[in-house]
Amino acid sequence: MTAIPNRKLGQSELEISALGLGTWQFSQGSGLVGKWWSVLDHAAIEEIVKISLEGGINWFDTAEAYGGGKSEEALAEALNALGEEANEALIATKWWPLMRTAGSLTKTIDERLTALRGRAIDLYQVHQPYSLSSETAEMKKMATLIREKKIRYAGVSNFSAKKMWRAHRELEKEGFPLVSNQVKYSLLDRRIEHNGILNTAKELGITIIAYSPLEQGILTGKFHKDEQLIKNVSPLRKMTSSFKASSLKRTLPLIDLLDRLALEYEASPSQIALNWLVTFHNETVVAIPGASKHSHAQENIGTLSFQLSQKHLQEIDQVSREVALK
Repeated sequence: MTAIPNRKLGQSELEISALGLGTWQFSQGSGLVGKWWSVLDHAAIEEIVKISLEGGINWFDTAEAYGGGKSEEALAEALNALGEEANEALIATKWWPLMRTAGSLTKTIDERLTALRGRAIDLYQVHQPYSLSSETAEMKKMATLIREKKIRYAGVSNFSAKKMWRAHRELEKEGFPLVSNQVKYSLLDRRIEHNGILNTAKELGITIIAYSPLEQGILTGKFHKDEQLIKNVSPLRKMTSSFKASSLKRTLPLIDLLDRLALEYEASPSQIALNWLVTFHNETVVAIPGASKHSHAQENIGTLSFQLSQKHLQEIDQVSREVALK
């Protein structure tokens, strides 16, 4: 049992934990996006998945673009190796739309199922709103996949409020709910609160899946305490603005607050940050922190073991607003 109960994924029948495990790190160094992370061996991946499951995380987010299917394969192999322990694990993956039409959704679905070693796709997401087809055409194909039982539910990722609404409307015409929109959201990036995405999701009963919820590790506070650690970050990661000295200085008040509350709750700063993210908006927001070490997985599941008080939720909110992207 965890202190933060499971909640519905949008208007679906799926009960998901407030945290899922993001598996971008399982890309095996393959492809452009895979080079953000070091290569993990199978034993390490299996241990991360096992710790996550045992700690109450019941779903895993991957994508075709993560190593060209390498992340999907590594995740599926780890789940299969765990046997009955992983029978109820849910998988969310994503179709890569760049330079493709909506027809690719149905033409390539068997490739995704093969990469996932035959495991079910519980949530299939359009990874970016940049295909050669409209969101309405994409949702028609998603509806076909649901009817053919190739996937259980459909979602989107990085969609604006307007595009999310259009996708919802089209899928609703087909008799199915749009259950999620996966977007960047953290205590240091709160733009979805101001551009209509969060409010639209609440109005339509769509779950927000927050990626980069710890801002590539910035919210752990370790880079504020020792800027020399930035030297060990991959070149692609350190190019992000969060790692600049000016950004570290600006965000220090929030890190100090997370440190103070971590002592009070006998938790870590990252656990405080994630706990706020998945509770401040009630059940609308879930998050998918990654893990490249077993200690990271332990950190993640510790988030579910306590609940921040209303006083502290509001205090974090106030300080975050002063330093976050808006």
